[in-house]
Amino acid sequence: MDPATSRPAVVIDNGTGYSKMGFSGNVEPCFIVPTVVAANESFLNQPRISTKSSNWLSQHSAGVMADLDFFIGHEAFSRSRSSNTYNLSYPIKHGQVVNWDAMERFWQQCIFNYLRCDPEDHYFLLTESPHTPPESRECTGEIMFETFNVPGLYIAVQPVLALAAGYTTSKCEMTGVVVDVGDGGTHVVPVAEGYVIGSSIRSIPIAGKDVTLFVQQLMRERGEKIPPEDSFEVARKVKENYCYTCSDIVEAFNKHDKEPSKYVKQWRGTKPKTGAPYTCDVGYERFLGPEVFFNPEIYRMDFTTPLPDVIDKCIQSAPIDTRRALYKNIVLSGGSTMFKGFHKRLKRDLKKIVDVRVLASEARLGGEIKAKPVEVNVASHPIQRYAVWFGGSILASTPEFFEACHTKAEYEEYGASICRTNPVFKGMY
Repeated sequence: MDPATSRPAVVIDNGTGYSKMGFSGNVEPCFIVPTVVAANESFLNQPRISTKSSNWLSQHSAGVMADLDFFIGHEAFSRSRSSNTYNLSYPIKHGQVVNWDAMERFWQQCIFNYLRCDPEDHYFLLTESPHTPPESRECTGEIMFETFNVPGLYIAVQPVLALAAGYTTSKCEMTGVVVDVGDGGTHVVPVAEGYVIGSSIRSIPIAGKDVTLFVQQLMRERGEKIPPEDSFEVARKVKENYCYTCSDIVEAFNKHDKEPSKYVKQWRGTKPKTGAPYTCDVGYERFLGPEVFFNPEIYRMDFTTPLPDVIDKCIQSAPIDTRRALYKNIVLSGGSTMFKGFHKRLKRDLKKIVDVRVLASEARLGGEIKAKPVEVNVASHPIQRYAVWFGGSILASTPEFFEACHTKAEYEEYGASICRTNPVFKGMY
């Protein structure tokens, strides 16, 4: 028996904005850090190999130092602000790894500095976007098996894990639609019996970062005196602390105009350079920020399809025998779905679209046949901010997980191609 199977698996959910890491069996991740790496530019600019033997030692030392002198997460931000020699690198963009050297360094710090575990003693569960190409899985496998020498690896699709996190009964319902709104991308992914319906996946170019940028734009246009170097961070904190989803945008404007003392909030901060305090008002952006998901034309003119319409089109493109089950189980995932009232607004708008279609269908038949109502349900739960990680924690706690993992022995025998696919846990459903 492999001794690593007696220890909890390491679960790492790498997102565009934040990465969540911890051990299987826990309810929440141990650490949540921004997915960013700050490497020392002075070392990176030096070549590692030289034909002149006299310079070999100094250049080799520079290469070694480049591999050691880097920081991730909040430490990376602080280092880049305090020193011009550190260059920020974002290894993941729009859910896809774009810099594998930075990604390997990021994993190294996650394992050794944060989780403080020996990777040879634990199986690993990593997550990926539904659009990830097979070649990226091979790169992930090579790094994990070659660099960190892990005994077993499972690469799970994020929406499937989000579904596993959303169930509340003893039976794990693995048919549903996952609306994953992260920092860098929004995906609507239908899943039937644990399998992603790839042809029906929909993505929209609006996500959490866009809400932050819109809030920043609104506050700047209103003339709030926020230090330019601090404006994005203030907008992000305003979004997280004060924004909510309104049921009617005109009514929300009227409420703010009639009772500004109740709805207009005050943000207090200090200028980064001088330390002087400053204040600014937080007004219409409280509800206009999240409104970009339901009326995207207020933010950008090249994309005007509301999120409820995108979800409806996604389900309508799925096989007809799965549609009722998909409407019945719409699961939210990601921090940008945590706005107050978000799930209620989404359910209401989607229900309107479905009801109009049902009535139109009955009218075409002359009203002789009454269609069975379509149940629309949007599941919201406190864990949805970490839904993907929590789903991975649940699945990595089962005995079936170790059987489904690719092992180091398989990698040595067949190569990285084994990571192109991962079996679904048959015993879970």
